[in-house]
Amino acid sequence: MQSVDNAVTDVAFATKKFFKRVLPIMLVMLVCNQLNRSNIGYAQEHLQADVGIGAAAYGFGAGLFFIAYAIFELPSNVMMERYGAKVWLARIMVSWGIVSFLMVFVQNETMFYALRFLLGAAEAGFFPAVIFYFARWVPAGQRGKATAIFIAGSSVAAALSGPIAGMLLSLHDVLGLRGWQWLFGFEGLLSVVVGIAVFFILDAKIKDAKWLTAGEKLALTAAIADEDAQHATAASGKINRWKMLLNPQILLLCGIYFSVQLSIYANTFWLPSIVKQIPGTTDLSVGFLSAIPWVCAVIAMYFAAKWQDKAKSKRPLLVAALLVAAVGTLAAAVATPVLALVFLAIAAMGFKSASPLFWTIPQSGLHPIILAPAIAIINSLGNLGGFVAPFGFGIIKEQTGSVIPGLFALAAASTIAAALVYFLKERKTETAAEPVATPEDASPYVVAVK
Repeated sequence: MQSVDNAVTDVAFATKKFFKRVLPIMLVMLVCNQLNRSNIGYAQEHLQADVGIGAAAYGFGAGLFFIAYAIFELPSNVMMERYGAKVWLARIMVSWGIVSFLMVFVQNETMFYALRFLLGAAEAGFFPAVIFYFARWVPAGQRGKATAIFIAGSSVAAALSGPIAGMLLSLHDVLGLRGWQWLFGFEGLLSVVVGIAVFFILDAKIKDAKWLTAGEKLALTAAIADEDAQHATAASGKINRWKMLLNPQILLLCGIYFSVQLSIYANTFWLPSIVKQIPGTTDLSVGFLSAIPWVCAVIAMYFAAKWQDKAKSKRPLLVAALLVAAVGTLAAAVATPVLALVFLAIAAMGFKSASPLFWTIPQSGLHPIILAPAIAIINSLGNLGGFVAPFGFGIIKEQTGSVIPGLFALAAASTIAAALVYFLKERKTETAAEPVATPEDASPYVVAVK
């Protein structure tokens, strides 16, 4: 009994050390990821003036990133399993840093398209690699917390990207370089440096961690191995992914997540151009003002997480978040530029809170046998919103000279997604602590919400 208690204590101490030592490194990586993914949003007008990349071409290039990401995500995951998450995360960062740096030399639309596609290919597998790394180091009971902190960090990263972009764009003509060249060059090289540092700082395996005691290494390794054995037993059945793809419940989840991604990436790539409509703004002020919605989103996500812990069902909270996103976006479409920023901040509080709320539904409700492939399908199809949103906004702005019709479309998409949430089937559970086990006579595809 004493040895069991000691093992539990060692696992708790080891996990706490991981949160203090490793999770901050992951968040730094996430900041670099956000900088290189979204910096074209701040450089858009400069690229149009200096290179001749119009709104439609910009939107297509911004979305092209996600096409490449979807194509190369599975091969990247296969390579990660072969070489390990540490090596692959370092490779991903160095690769996307080099591609981002090459944007300094872009001269036409073709080069812009090629580099955006290569950036998506280079970055593919980043999020799964981080989640896989968590799975190798963090027990299941704390893994959700680690993932939630990491996802919440995306809003912090988005908030930082604006001021940093504004300061770099202000270096216009310094050393003979345009501001947008400073933006891509500095942020690209930063990722390369951080990627190299990650290779030397991160430990590949628990046994390599010098910051853990011998007892903590043994206990944590045993805990992870025990969970792996349980999952191997649960996942012993064969899964037909085509059948999953045609299942109405999985399709509903894909549709809802697609809508969430529409809002997130429409704002990621077009928010700076909306903020520039405010009279008297400069590159620097646009950068700082663009951070406001993301800061508000961080605050909203904190309270949403607290309410989520107390809620028996996540559906009402997800519906509320989607409706807040819809109302904020709709109001922004008809408001003055200053008020539009206020309403977009409200919208960001909705759609950014919706993302972690959404993932609690498949993670807690789908049967363990189908969870991993189902999440892969939902993530892949849902992320296509990252292509549709910037590309659609680009076409709309090219044809109308305004993104207001795009905001109306986003509000409608969030409203439809809120309605779709109530078509998700629920099965009541006696305990909210564990995923629902599917009875033999029930379909494993039925979603059960706590």
